[in-house]
Amino acid sequence: MKRKTFFTLIIMVFVLSFFVTPVGYWGKVWLMRLFASPPEIIAVDDRKKIDGYDWKLKDANWDFFNLNESKGKVLFIHFWASWNTPSAAELNGIQTLYDAYSDGVDFYIVTNEEREPVEEFMAKNKYTFPVTYRIVGEGAPFEIPKIQGTYIIDDNGEIIVNSQETHDWDSATVTQLLDSITDKS
Repeated sequence: MKRKTFFTLIIMVFVLSFFVTPVGYWGKVWLMRLFASPPEIIAVDDRKKIDGYDWKLKDANWDFFNLNESKGKVLFIHFWASWNTPSAAELNGIQTLYDAYSDGVDFYIVTNEEREPVEEFMAKNKYTFPVTYRIVGEGAPFEIPKIQGTYIIDDNGEIIVNSQETHDWDSATVTQLLDSITDKS
């Protein structure tokens, strides 16, 4: 009986750790990464163009700029929040994509948070992709997701991927897509 009680307590501690400790947070992130699938690519006939590139944003230095700078380029636009577990689960794959494709793709990793928690999150996780800050209320050339979402837009302004789910961005599906629409092909 004591052995059974001991094992029951161990299981209870393990389960509780997912709710009240950082182990739970990282466990959830790991599980989301493990079960994430590649995003669905929009069929050529179903693709829509964005409504232009006029979208004012802020860079990591808090300087204003406009998405017009990226007109005619391939765009990877990801909306996220440092406090959102599904967002955090996607960022490792996005970092890998940024490392491989930043020379041919303009990455916009967009948040509407204040700088301090974002900078702390980025340093803690050793992410090097540039963070873009959204100006709340500023109109965008496409629908802005509530918390997380990702667009891949080709150099003609056509939306190739539009997803608001957690995905594996470091997948063969995504790398083949980016190779086909950038100079890496």
